[in-house]
Amino acid sequence: MAGSCAHVEFLKAQPVWALALAAVGLLVAARAAIRLALWVYAAFLRPGKPLRRRYGAWAVVTGATDGIGRAIAFRFAAAGLGLVLVGRNPDKLAAVAAEIKAKHPKVPEVRTFVLDFAGEGLAAGVEALKEAIRGLDVGILVNNAGVSYPYARYFHEVDEELMRSLIRVNVEGVTRVTHAVLPGMVERKRGAIVNIGSGAASVVPSDPLYSVYAATKAYVDQFSRCLYVEYKSKGIDVQCQVPLYVATKMASIRKSSFMVPSADTYARAAVRHIGYEPRCTPYWPHSVMWFLISMLPESLVDSVRLNMCIKIRKKGQAKDAKKKAQ
Repeated sequence: MAGSCAHVEFLKAQPVWALALAAVGLLVAARAAIRLALWVYAAFLRPGKPLRRRYGAWAVVTGATDGIGRAIAFRFAAAGLGLVLVGRNPDKLAAVAAEIKAKHPKVPEVRTFVLDFAGEGLAAGVEALKEAIRGLDVGILVNNAGVSYPYARYFHEVDEELMRSLIRVNVEGVTRVTHAVLPGMVERKRGAIVNIGSGAASVVPSDPLYSVYAATKAYVDQFSRCLYVEYKSKGIDVQCQVPLYVATKMASIRKSSFMVPSADTYARAAVRHIGYEPRCTPYWPHSVMWFLISMLPESLVDSVRLNMCIKIRKKGQAKDAKKKAQ
């Protein structure tokens, strides 16, 4: 009793501001602990959703001949989904379809659809895709098709063709394909749309010397979030995945590492995250990097990123000069 009384007297002796500060500290610590526990659960313990049973029998994957799109298509085949692979190269599409059937002989069906997202006939091509999937129980759409710069460059150095390609593929293509596939999901009252964004738009405060690319991916991020809110009540899960570097042709990285996963490693995490948060970084080391970057002053991150991109630009220019000399 004496000890309790002494404790009460001690608390009474403290200034009100000190007690309030202590209470705020406890709340902040509790919030941080809860967020950490939720992150650990999502990164390592949370099971993936039963894709075919929850969403439907078919998946449409754009940009399916290389990189992340190709790897996700293989994961969907393993989950028993029928596939519609969309890409611009018919030979590559046929080769990927054959590989999937050989590796997963129980896959229900693999169809291919040729569509050049950078071409002039994008609108007509997407309308043809809409007709091609009519009647299919398309439960998942992965908008993976995308383009970036050949290498870093200042905005005034971006030529008309590159600028048009970036906007057409990364903005118009995602928008049109989603608009074509979504009505069937609304009618069936279920579905999942996964848009592949980029850390260039969502993780770092800026991506200098890749300004148009980053801006197009910022569009994908906001477009996804709005659709998530619009269609959540209709049984449709919309998600924007924002990876950092993945070892793909588009990233010009051949060798994978712990911080730069292979496309297959990323796809394994990506598929497990479908149907959860509206924006996520599925590969957990990337999410740790996102947290660390968020703790730094934006001006510092901007400066570091600018210096990195200037070096990339110089290397790219040197390669161009070497090619011209040959």
